[in-house]
Amino acid sequence: MKHRIARWGSLAAAAIALSGVACAQSVPAQFVVSGKAAEKIQDFTTINLNTAERLAEACEKAVIAKGGGQHTITVLDNDGNRVYVDRMDGQSYINIVTSEMKARTALMGREPSKVYANRTAQDPTQEFQEIQLGFYPVSGALPIVVNKQMIGVIGIGGYPPNPPVWSDEICAHTALVEVIGPSVAPLVEDLPRRPNTPNPNAVPVPRFVAATPPKSNLPAEFVVGAKAAANVFDGNQISLAIAKKVARACRDWVASRGGGMSLYVIDDAGEFVHIERMDGQVSSDNRTALLKAQTALRTRQPTSIYAAQGKNNPGGLPRTTVFFNYFAAPGGIPIVVDGQMIGAIGVSGAGGDDENCAIEGLKAAFGDHATMPVYGPAGPGGGPAPAPGAPR
Repeated sequence: MKHRIARWGSLAAAAIALSGVACAQSVPAQFVVSGKAAEKIQDFTTINLNTAERLAEACEKAVIAKGGGQHTITVLDNDGNRVYVDRMDGQSYINIVTSEMKARTALMGREPSKVYANRTAQDPTQEFQEIQLGFYPVSGALPIVVNKQMIGVIGIGGYPPNPPVWSDEICAHTALVEVIGPSVAPLVEDLPRRPNTPNPNAVPVPRFVAATPPKSNLPAEFVVGAKAAANVFDGNQISLAIAKKVARACRDWVASRGGGMSLYVIDDAGEFVHIERMDGQVSSDNRTALLKAQTALRTRQPTSIYAAQGKNNPGGLPRTTVFFNYFAAPGGIPIVVDGQMIGAIGVSGAGGDDENCAIEGLKAAFGDHATMPVYGPAGPGGGPAPAPGAPR
């Protein structure tokens, strides 16, 4: 009898496994990671880079067609890893981070983030419990569902809501319909917010606008400019267009060598500008790319300097990494253009070519304007010369 139960259990498990495969196969290969890349991550149902990129570009194209404005677009896979992020020029910190907070809400709930926004609109007492559970109850994120299989989520932040004319959520839905097709579910209805009790002690809200727009002595194609620069009071942030050019060159270079990579480009304040994860990359590749970019930004030096110093003097490595939170592995480079740092890049997962991939991207985008790592004569004692400002 026990053998029979075990046999039926095995058959049931096999049936479940086969049904999972069948479900995975029902998603067209054009939308998900496939082949060797899928085998590497053991997942044939996660959104691929090409689809994530098309969604972001469709949203950007749509908002520009509406007359301008900015969005931050975040695409996560079905495990919550960042696949693609674009920060359009002029976005501030809150607008950048909320796109991901909305996306993670849609991921956890398997439904639009507007569902949670509607609950709090109808009953404000629900908001505290939703926040305790990790939900961000603001509309702007949608599950990416193909043939009843969720392959990821898209979250949009940064645009002043004006439904039904335009909103973060409308941008996400417009992009999904363009890329996925008419099978995309219609938007959830906006429920009216319960009227607030008038505040008898309301105080005036100050305005904070610079009289003079920020200026930069760098070529306009490299940095955020005009109204976008005025929004963030900074004329030396790397622009989205040039960040994507860096990423594209790095991607093409590593793909030509049969490899892949995860890449982060951050601005001079450390905020996300552009992120992409090529198919087949695992979570640690994604994470270390960010750590490298952040280390390069804080230290104003390539992470390969600290990697070399750690090998030459292992005794100093724990002190540097623990107290200063440096990630001492090659692949992070500050983006210094004509002597001005405008951001940083971090690359991981390129099989030992992380720094070279970043260099190829910077060369393609900036040419001779960018400062590159130089491997020159040894410093005192036979080791490499210490980096300026290196902890001692």
